[in-house]
Amino acid sequence: MLRRIVTSIWPRNAKHRAFSAQIKHITGFRPGNLVCYEQALRHHSVSKTIHQNGSRDSNERLEFLGDAMLNAVIADYLFKKYPFQDEGFLTQLRSKIVSRESLNELAIKIQLNHLVTYDRRSMQNLNIRNSIFGNALEAFLGAIYLDGGFETCRDFILNKLIRYHIDVDRLQVTETNFKGRLIEQGQKNGQKVEFDVEEKPDGKQKLFVIKVLINGDLKGTAEHTNKKKAEQMAAQRAMESLLNNPLSATNQHEGEITESQDN
Repeated sequence: MLRRIVTSIWPRNAKHRAFSAQIKHITGFRPGNLVCYEQALRHHSVSKTIHQNGSRDSNERLEFLGDAMLNAVIADYLFKKYPFQDEGFLTQLRSKIVSRESLNELAIKIQLNHLVTYDRRSMQNLNIRNSIFGNALEAFLGAIYLDGGFETCRDFILNKLIRYHIDVDRLQVTETNFKGRLIEQGQKNGQKVEFDVEEKPDGKQKLFVIKVLINGDLKGTAEHTNKKKAEQMAAQRAMESLLNNPLSATNQHEGEITESQDN
């Protein structure tokens, strides 16, 4: 029994020792169960089938667990930090913190992206590749929970992620709902706003290509595996385009918002 405990604390394999040191560099503690972390950093594209029902040894189940941990800890943190703010404020701020874009940036900031294993040949699209890192961060939190328990996971989120890498006060005034802003602006100015949606295959992934047209003029395009994310990216680019080249007031329609999809 003692030998098993010592082995879990200090792996004998040189490769595992190096991996353990990398995990410690990120978390601040030496991991006890390396298998959890190995799976947390293994993308579906390089996973293997481990059960007759088709289940694979990818990080997707741990991602589910880590997502639950993250949302619970952030909700508790915001509830205590802002005792006089209403539910809408807290929900919106939490959404900004745990957004896919925010998690992708966090994963890169803590250098977790260097440890993620995935099929690079099938992940040439930058947006798809970056989303892998955010997903891996959630799975990583799931691994921390399984390895050290809720308090260890909570401590990592609060003292390693939020304390050093997330400016919560700045996020309060950071605009993230660009689609909503663009629609509101179009209605106010009597401009016709269209979101054209096209789906196309990209390896094993489905890619959403969004085009934003204002009064029939193309003002922003974006593509992503997540439709809502692609819409927000395209809307943001459209708003930036409008700032640089505002539409003529004489070329305005009654305010309309439409969404078309090519089949």
